[in-house]
Amino acid sequence: MRFAKPPKTFPEQLDLLVSRGMLVDDHDRVLRYLRHLNYYRLTAYWLPFEEDHAAHRFKPGTTFDRVLELYIFDRELRLLVMDAVERFEVSLRTHWAYHLAHAYGPHAHLDAALFKPDRPPQWRHREAVAALQETVRLSSEVFIRHLRDTYDEALPPVWALCEIMTFGQLSKWYANLVSSRDRNAIARQYDLDEKNLSSFLHHLSVIRNYCAHHARLWNREFTIAWSLPLHRPSAVVDSLNRRDGKRIYNVLAMLACLMDIINPGHHWKSRLGDLLRRHPGVRPGAMGFPDDWQELPLWRGKL
Repeated sequence: MRFAKPPKTFPEQLDLLVSRGMLVDDHDRVLRYLRHLNYYRLTAYWLPFEEDHAAHRFKPGTTFDRVLELYIFDRELRLLVMDAVERFEVSLRTHWAYHLAHAYGPHAHLDAALFKPDRPPQWRHREAVAALQETVRLSSEVFIRHLRDTYDEALPPVWALCEIMTFGQLSKWYANLVSSRDRNAIARQYDLDEKNLSSFLHHLSVIRNYCAHHARLWNREFTIAWSLPLHRPSAVVDSLNRRDGKRIYNVLAMLACLMDIINPGHHWKSRLGDLLRRHPGVRPGAMGFPDDWQELPLWRGKL
């Protein structure tokens, strides 16, 4: 079947919303939003307000402002998540490079014996090295140009290289260390088991991509859940939602725990609490928050 729907102007989009039962107080204001926030992007936020999805008919009393509140909350949530991801990512780069360099030397990453055997297409050490060589070749960073032009090795030392790896690359290079002792040496910096850290890194790389592309976190059910820790860290173990592991709550809990370790004086938890208080129309349960989450050990008295 060929797609036959014609595009609609911004005023036509507004008329369509009104015809479907959405209450709009200020047409000029809503038109401004439609001009800058793609109608199709907003669809995900008004979907829960439909009482008849086939006819796209909204429930009585649905206002554009209620939809907009969800959108604004989600945008602010992504910024909060990225703040924690940035701090954890820098910390992880540090510990990954520090451990490899001190255990095996500055160019440990070039030693294939330190990494798992090839399992195409998930992992081939030779291809992973080649991908980093291409990253180095294209890099305009002064420190990379200096190392590339001065020394003979195929790649810069691990402590410099880690600064230009993507988070996805870092996740793979960590998960494919052949020795669980090496993986655990890094995971212990976060009071985690290496299996839980590997799984969390893989999941976090997906979350990071959603954030980088301004995609929705609110009420999203992710296709996979990460392997939740059973024994430690104790605060996070007792604060996870094990019945609904595919929504963003467990990631927020793990990031909060990591923030406690990386920056004990942080205000990230209180900022999350403030974000939810400023948006009373947002239901935490839609993101996998347990009903009693504010009383769980990780959050109690910190919001």
